[in-house]
Amino acid sequence: MTPQVRGVLIPCMRIAIGIEYDGTAYNGWQRQRVGHGVQERVEEALSRIADTAVSVVCAGRTDTGVHATGQVAHFDTSSDRDLRGWLLGANSCLPDDIAVTWVRTVDDEFHARFSATSRSYRYRILNQIVRSAIHRHRAWWLYQPLDAGRMQGAAQLLLGRHDFSAFRAAGCQASTPTRDIRSISVVRDGDWLTLEITANAFLQHMVRNITGTLVAVGLGDQPVEWVASVLQGRDRKVAGITAPAHGLTLTHVEYPKEFGLVNMRP
Repeated sequence: MTPQVRGVLIPCMRIAIGIEYDGTAYNGWQRQRVGHGVQERVEEALSRIADTAVSVVCAGRTDTGVHATGQVAHFDTSSDRDLRGWLLGANSCLPDDIAVTWVRTVDDEFHARFSATSRSYRYRILNQIVRSAIHRHRAWWLYQPLDAGRMQGAAQLLLGRHDFSAFRAAGCQASTPTRDIRSISVVRDGDWLTLEITANAFLQHMVRNITGTLVAVGLGDQPVEWVASVLQGRDRKVAGITAPAHGLTLTHVEYPKEFGLVNMRP
């Protein structure tokens, strides 16, 4: 809707933004009654630049302690600012652990959440005998040896469209547990194991529960084929533990080409 001031129509435009953040200090993306969400800080910064209240909608709500390098959000505004002004102005008002990485105008049909065709996450595990002081907020430290080959084999059993109830948090409010995992891999590079996963959407704690289940295979506690039976059983109690939030990062959100957000980077 185009707002009016004294009978004069004021054009309203929709703006999409890319956001990265270190989630360590935040109670997830969403604005909180107690504590702080990333959304709150982003809205405060944009409102200062707009000189009026701004509300943002994100592509995917991340949990407490989860990070993002590729979060996408949109907001509507009638404030006359150029894109560079939004970008530099917002970053000047944001804390050091949140940054807007790009800004683009989009048409009114664009919706950061509902227009997205896929989301991608990365989970990192530091697999060495001693803990790390530097990476303590960005990776799950496991000192027991992990077999990345076994984890990779087990991960492939999750590809495709399935009922992922076995990997769903008890409090998940999604209307259906069915999701489509389009790619998943587990790769070792020295002491680092990296899980990369892309799906049309994710259930609450889905990536962390998948990670914990694959770790049980990597430790040798369960056979590779066990993951298929967990998936088919649809029972969260049978799957592995929920991996810690701090190893997880939202890395990318994909949209149809017509929105002009292909390969958006800082």
